[in-house]
Amino acid sequence: MAMVRIAMGMPTIMVMPTFASLKQLSAASGPGCGRTRDTATRHQPSSTATDATSTHARGTESGQSLHDRLVEEWGSAIVSGVVATGQRLPEPSHALGNPSRTVTREATRVLESKGLVEVKRKTGAITTPSSAWNPYDPQIITWKLNGPDRIATLHQISQLRVAIEPTAAWLAARASTPQDWAELTRASIDMVAHSDHADESDYLQADIRFHRALLTATGNPMFSALDDLVAATLQGRTEHELMPTTANAEALRCHVDVAAFIRKGDGAAARRAMERIVDEADEAMTGTDSQHPAPRDQ
Repeated sequence: MAMVRIAMGMPTIMVMPTFASLKQLSAASGPGCGRTRDTATRHQPSSTATDATSTHARGTESGQSLHDRLVEEWGSAIVSGVVATGQRLPEPSHALGNPSRTVTREATRVLESKGLVEVKRKTGAITTPSSAWNPYDPQIITWKLNGPDRIATLHQISQLRVAIEPTAAWLAARASTPQDWAELTRASIDMVAHSDHADESDYLQADIRFHRALLTATGNPMFSALDDLVAATLQGRTEHELMPTTANAEALRCHVDVAAFIRKGDGAAARRAMERIVDEADEAMTGTDSQHPAPRDQ
């Protein structure tokens, strides 16, 4: 049986990730997943989207290469609509200086691989309609979250997650290994440990680790390949101030319950708890139900 190491100063404490111990952790914070509704105030999104200039500034501060900064500048401009469909790529901004042909060519190839541009003879790189973009590309998701359609994008991803992650929990209850149980347990406990600072990095990293571990635990590479998409969504929720300072108590219990039910091998219960996690996240961000979307405009 796997052992989970949890650093709590000195010495290191060893925790056995049994179903019973996880259920005790869940019960300690109140009624089980889905039995009560948390009434924490929903955070509202920032009032305006991040423009290409501030996106570039973040790239400079993070020490990105000139190539990466050019990809960031052009990509965010295309996705946000600053550069319209059918237009040629603009000249790099003055802040980027005068990139060499090699840099601009390689940056264009990156955008082409994402479906953002089509390179034609004589006319050069022409921007494509959004239907040609790779919707699962984490960088495109990040650029969308920086743009005017942030909430719509988050809701669309939530609809995808509710179709994928509950099934992943069901599969994980049948295919997971002791190493998977240990990682799910570590991540859920770390989320509880940092729950009073849910809008900060430590909680975010624990949350990302939990969802990566869930998808990996399915044993299906088609599911695990979506981990960057989910991570980009969770990161965007934090970066755009859509996370409360104190984590939703029910969502925390549901994460612990998912880990416990996967450890127990109860796929149906793990699925239900995971459905609640995704729905809570969508409701908190957009005020809508991911399982019952509003009708599309005609």
